[in-house]
Amino acid sequence: MTKKVVVIGGGVTGAALAYDLALRGLRVTLLERGSIGSGTSGRTHGLLHSGCRYVADVEVARECYSENVVLRRIAPFLFEKNGGIFVAVDESDLEYKDFFLKKCEEAGIPVKEVSREEALKLEPNLNPDLKAAVLVPDGTFDPLKVILSFLASAKQRGADIRPYNEVVGFRVEGGEVKAVKVRDKVSLREYELEADFFVNATGAWAKKVARLAGLDVPVKPSPGVMVALDGRVGFRVFNRLNKPGDGDIIVHHRGTSVIGTTSWVVEDPDKVEAPREHVELLLRRGRELAPVTSKLRVKAVYVSSRPLVGSLPAGTGREVSRSFAIIDHSREGAGNMASVIGGKFTTARLMAEKTGDFVAERLGVSTPSRTAETPLAPYWAYFT
Repeated sequence: MTKKVVVIGGGVTGAALAYDLALRGLRVTLLERGSIGSGTSGRTHGLLHSGCRYVADVEVARECYSENVVLRRIAPFLFEKNGGIFVAVDESDLEYKDFFLKKCEEAGIPVKEVSREEALKLEPNLNPDLKAAVLVPDGTFDPLKVILSFLASAKQRGADIRPYNEVVGFRVEGGEVKAVKVRDKVSLREYELEADFFVNATGAWAKKVARLAGLDVPVKPSPGVMVALDGRVGFRVFNRLNKPGDGDIIVHHRGTSVIGTTSWVVEDPDKVEAPREHVELLLRRGRELAPVTSKLRVKAVYVSSRPLVGSLPAGTGREVSRSFAIIDHSREGAGNMASVIGGKFTTARLMAEKTGDFVAERLGVSTPSRTAETPLAPYWAYFT
């Protein structure tokens, strides 16, 4: 009989995992407490990472770039291949340049240093006093469309996608999870859903969900504020040529420029608001990259919480690796449940592949992942 898996979480990680498992021939049900992508995934600034922002950790940088290439191959219709540019606007940035170029080479990321004049010719709205510039293979995307493409692909392989179905408990017996208890917010009923394996892919909410089964997940929610401006000031993604920090990126989408982001850590991702001083900091830092942003109206301010790996004390969260982890709950008395945390939107497919490998091994399924080679369905197919 075909094994059944319940995936909890309708962000990009859960969506990619539902697709990976369905493509292996498993029966998959995905549960999401709200609308699709209503958590962290739907609030990202939409950067298709080249990996250059994380060159201090070469493995993470290499992983980002590799997935950047895979996603462009399996779903070219989802991404704006506009590239990115890292610029030095002060002496500290300039001192970082040689380290940056060396680490990009180690990670195998193709970059190209260009003159100040060439950079300003490509992007006239950059700070005219810039001291150095490097072109990188960044890109941009609409987060919801990417998530819907993964889910459409999962549905075409028989997956059952249930938004507005919140997990409110678990039935654990004899060292295994037998069923999840679910509240259907549309029909206003509660029901149990049995399966052979359960995956908690709720990101920053992973600890809250795991606690419903008496389990623990070492995730540290790390919110970040983003400011959307009413106007597009560049073609490429603007990045500050330095180690990751507050307000060091401007991502352009259609007629909008998004300045990101800040970083701090919290206990409860459901209780996060955008501090006014963070907005002011982002606007100030945005002006350093592109002075013209001071003339644009703020269209929106929003916050999303990164699901960082680790149980840190108070801090900014920037000191934590952007890699990911699969948490095996068998040692806590739940042999058929795992949680996946960390990572980035760009690496969600890889996270799903590794988690799918873990689940398949536990269920005795030998079918390998094929998501790196199989084209994704278009996002609009989710609604057909």
